[in-house]
Amino acid sequence: MHAALADAPGAPFRVVALPRPEPTAGQVLVRIAASGVNPLDTKIHAGQAAHARQPLPAVLGLDLAGTVEAVGAGVMAFRPGDVVYGLAGGVGGLPGTLAEYAAVDADLLAHKPRNLGLREAAALPLVLITAWEGLVDRANVRAGQKVLVHGGAGGVGHVAIQIARAFGAEVFATGSAANAAAIRRLGATPIDYRASSVDAYVAEHTAGLGFDLVYDTVGGATLDASFAAVRRFGHVVSCLGWGSHALGPLSFRAATYSGVFTLLPMLTGAGRAQHGEILRQAAALVEAGHLAPTVDPRHFTLATVAEAHAAITAGTAAGKIVVDIG
Repeated sequence: MHAALADAPGAPFRVVALPRPEPTAGQVLVRIAASGVNPLDTKIHAGQAAHARQPLPAVLGLDLAGTVEAVGAGVMAFRPGDVVYGLAGGVGGLPGTLAEYAAVDADLLAHKPRNLGLREAAALPLVLITAWEGLVDRANVRAGQKVLVHGGAGGVGHVAIQIARAFGAEVFATGSAANAAAIRRLGATPIDYRASSVDAYVAEHTAGLGFDLVYDTVGGATLDASFAAVRRFGHVVSCLGWGSHALGPLSFRAATYSGVFTLLPMLTGAGRAQHGEILRQAAALVEAGHLAPTVDPRHFTLATVAEAHAAITAGTAAGKIVVDIG
């Protein structure tokens, strides 16, 4: 099979021929049609993501959509010909998805939503699981809540808006003035974080009470702002809560905090079945028309992976970038 190999941090990708893997017990061999590209992929390639534990040289790529070619012993949920999607590799020494085939833990996969193309499906897994774990698994988002999403136009943010709305919440999202129209199209009320202070937008949109649930996808000072924006007995979730933060504002509201580290099941092997379950449940929202990814219209191939990474690094992506494999 052909794959895009990264030899060392920052080194050019090389398209190489590698042996096609064979699925072992509990694995599924997927013929990959498309591989989603995330900012994390670019950081791994640059040698700036030690938490991903992906030593180079390696085949990178986390997300995939494709067709089951064969199944290993004990796999009952899939059979050859099934079309699947998942957050499947590219960290923790797992082979990545910038390849024509991958042998994947069956627990990490789900059947592709019927109304999505393969490119669209490949754009979803990482951002979808990250958003879902925070909103649904940690915070139990529900109807009647006011939810604030920080970074609403981003990869995780634009999916988080849609999930929260699908569960019946009223959603607000921060972003730049240039992002306001995109946030509004997703069904959220945009908040220009550069033009409005936390106190101002809390007063305007919650009568000073604060939001029931805040999802921070930005980290740093934005997580501190989240602690000031949540209401009494509310909940803050962050997928980038890696710094040191003062908990006073959160504690004085008797509010709670949860962190999301989406890679953990892939790195440790524990909890992988929950990833597949999230993808299965979310597929129902997709098929009901409540959730869809924004996909950059450009087409990249294994030979132009470097250009796909460059577009993310330069900030020119108009949605999730996807590499066409087969």
